[in-house]
Amino acid sequence: MSLIYLLDLCAVAVCAITATLEARRRELDLFGVVVVAVIAGIGGGTVRDLLLGRLPVYWVNDPIYVVVGMVAAMAAFFLSRRMAPPKNFFLIPDAVGLALFTVIGTSVALSLQVHWFIAALMGVITGVFGGVIRDILCNEIPLIFRTDIYATASLVGALLLITLDRIGISHEAAILLAMISTVAIRLAAIRWHIHLPRLRPHTD
Repeated sequence: MSLIYLLDLCAVAVCAITATLEARRRELDLFGVVVVAVIAGIGGGTVRDLLLGRLPVYWVNDPIYVVVGMVAAMAAFFLSRRMAPPKNFFLIPDAVGLALFTVIGTSVALSLQVHWFIAALMGVITGVFGGVIRDILCNEIPLIFRTDIYATASLVGALLLITLDRIGISHEAAILLAMISTVAIRLAAIRWHIHLPRLRPHTD
């Protein structure tokens, strides 16, 4: 079993847990939570595979991804009914999921020998689209549009992975360093409210 495969399963589980914590605020029932969690967990990778022409998409050939998402969502659902997580706690697993999906998306694109810029873009798409789908289904403005640095952290992680690969560092080490960097940037942005310049309306 390859490292990428294990990380991919972990990413789906983490994203499903994050979606469950977010859906909890909308008081969805178990079925609704599982649907949102699974779609969020496989959403980014699905968009990536469609754009890369990698068909059928990954979870169709290996339904274990859907099973992992369902199990993680149900476990988080029943656990969160017994003990309420701290406010905004979901941002921490969300940062981990962002990092996991970023390195997976980038690695998959690199394995198909696409241009490095496209590989980085696929990493970002894989990293952020699950969260976008989750927030839309929960009737929220997507986190990527309303929070501190998010997609930028994903892009830095993707570019770091590509750069380390190019200079000859082992792919496993490059993946680990890229993941740590993505999580560190995202958590630092949350802690100190770091964000890119914003376009604000002029006031007279």
